[in-house]
Amino acid sequence: MTRVIVDVDPDDVPSNPSGNRHIRDVLSRRAVIVGGGVVAAAGFMTTSAAAKSGKGKPSKPGKPKPKLLGFEAIAPSTDDAVRVPEGYSAQVIIPWGTPIHSRGPQFKKDGSNTAAEQRRQIGAHHDGMHLFPLTGSSGLLALNHEYIDTTLHYTDGSATITQEKVDKATAGHGISVVKLERDKRSGKWELKDSRYNRRVTTDTPVEFSGPVRASHPLLRSNNAPKGTLNNCSSGYTPWGTYVTCEENFNGYFGTDEAFTATTEQKRYGITATSGYNWHKADARWDIAKNPNEANRFGWVVEIDPFDPKAAPVKRTALGRVKHESATVTESKGQVVVYTGDDQDGEYVYKFVGDGSWRKRRAKRQSPLDHGTLYVAKFNDDGSGVWLPLEFGKGALTAANGWADQADVLIRTRSAADAVGATKLDRPEWVAVNPDNKDVYLTLTNGVGNGGTVNPRKPNPYGHILRWHEKNGDNTALSFTWDVFVLAGDPAYDPAVQLGPDNIFGSPDGIGFDADGRLWIQTDISNTSQTLASKGYDNIGNCAMLAADPETKEIKRFLTVPRGAEVTGITFAADGRSLFVNVQHPGEASTAWGAPTPANPRAVSNWPDFDPAGRPRSATVVITKNDGGKIGS
Repeated sequence: MTRVIVDVDPDDVPSNPSGNRHIRDVLSRRAVIVGGGVVAAAGFMTTSAAAKSGKGKPSKPGKPKPKLLGFEAIAPSTDDAVRVPEGYSAQVIIPWGTPIHSRGPQFKKDGSNTAAEQRRQIGAHHDGMHLFPLTGSSGLLALNHEYIDTTLHYTDGSATITQEKVDKATAGHGISVVKLERDKRSGKWELKDSRYNRRVTTDTPVEFSGPVRASHPLLRSNNAPKGTLNNCSSGYTPWGTYVTCEENFNGYFGTDEAFTATTEQKRYGITATSGYNWHKADARWDIAKNPNEANRFGWVVEIDPFDPKAAPVKRTALGRVKHESATVTESKGQVVVYTGDDQDGEYVYKFVGDGSWRKRRAKRQSPLDHGTLYVAKFNDDGSGVWLPLEFGKGALTAANGWADQADVLIRTRSAADAVGATKLDRPEWVAVNPDNKDVYLTLTNGVGNGGTVNPRKPNPYGHILRWHEKNGDNTALSFTWDVFVLAGDPAYDPAVQLGPDNIFGSPDGIGFDADGRLWIQTDISNTSQTLASKGYDNIGNCAMLAADPETKEIKRFLTVPRGAEVTGITFAADGRSLFVNVQHPGEASTAWGAPTPANPRAVSNWPDFDPAGRPRSATVVITKNDGGKIGS
């Protein structure tokens, strides 16, 4: 998530003015904590109570499995380093600025690479990713680059704004697709030259597909459709493509002209102020001069990693929000995509394909263009329903000011407001359990939307929700839910049932491995990440933990350097190599200060530790020294 350009995380500031009830208004405020879950006094059952009654349980019982978490938990850390358990090793690969081909331009440690060079290098601030297997020891890694840090990206920071700086910034955004291969002798993963290696940036030509086309009046702009930016989490499809999510697009637009935001612009957080100030050099980003350009962002974008000539496609049937994730699964042959809208007080969505995705593909049609988008409503009895965002149904009619389905999808947030969706504490990544199809959602933190779904006010630590779709069918329109775990420090919140091996805050990334371990990654705001401040003083740097979804055992597996978050997760096909990303090491922090162009190493110097260098986001590959599966 983007934090580098402001003192307050924009995701923490609601822009939802709807009259929809917060969950605190839906549910009884008389709540008790039982067994790590939160139970409304009205009678919502916890997991254990539900199991005894046989009703309302969030997951189906399965056969006893061997202990999932076979490693020794590591302690919290404030070191400027990546820490992993005993018996594991961590290797740094493809940091920001690495040439994507061996003959490409090398990274310049003083920040002086040009825009043209950046287009041929790995982008900045690695985020979501997926490894597409090629052979048993190689694959194509599709990797998001969420944003750039202006202090580190240039030699003089943001002291001046020029077209060249804008071009270098847009080249640092987007996606990298690169071939990785594991050396049989050393066991190390290496970047290899390949015809598949390429960059997709904010200037790459794109296409729009689905109900909203590039020709739509609200998408007509002063330039051809191009680019993707603020690419946060991601997913992958059963047919072998990569889907990447556009999150905080609003922060890139600004103006020096007289400007009053429309209702819809306000709903997406667009103002005259931009932290990047690209509009001062490039009118593309001037919201007063080029207002519809902003409507071209906030989509899920599909990329074929095996076709370098194919244009990225924005799949508009999945709606326009600040997409934090696009987790793809299937049920009854239909494709299902879950996505969180990462801002305090926003919603979680589900897209359900209209039939067999294989038949759509056979007709040369995209399964992501044909289906229905839903938004979740959480009820006070532990049940929930998916509300359709379809033109002509319910509140989304012409009489209520809606023009057509394209209008509903361009204004997805307002459509969700209109149908009565439930506000949540910053809904982010989604994971689907491969064993029973239960769905997990991270809620990072928030002002506190209250009640059983969001049980704290305020909620500085976040928590993880879990729900079970009716009959284990992810296309179903009803579900039961519980709180899987409350994050935080029990020293400051007695409701938290965590200890030295698993204390954590601000869950963000989340994903399952093939054996059913749930991996949890944290993103603690650097304004909270301080050694002296009460609340986070015992938690340390951001971390990755592993959980057993049946027993709820959780162990800390990895910690990252100062100022960084851990994000992105993917595995080699054999489960013996785990890839994660270390994003924004060295970012300004209450605990350690702030980097400057003169001293970019003030907070961190990871991973190069070059006395004349600067911190660089990078991918880290973790392997087990005995060659075993990760986590075993």
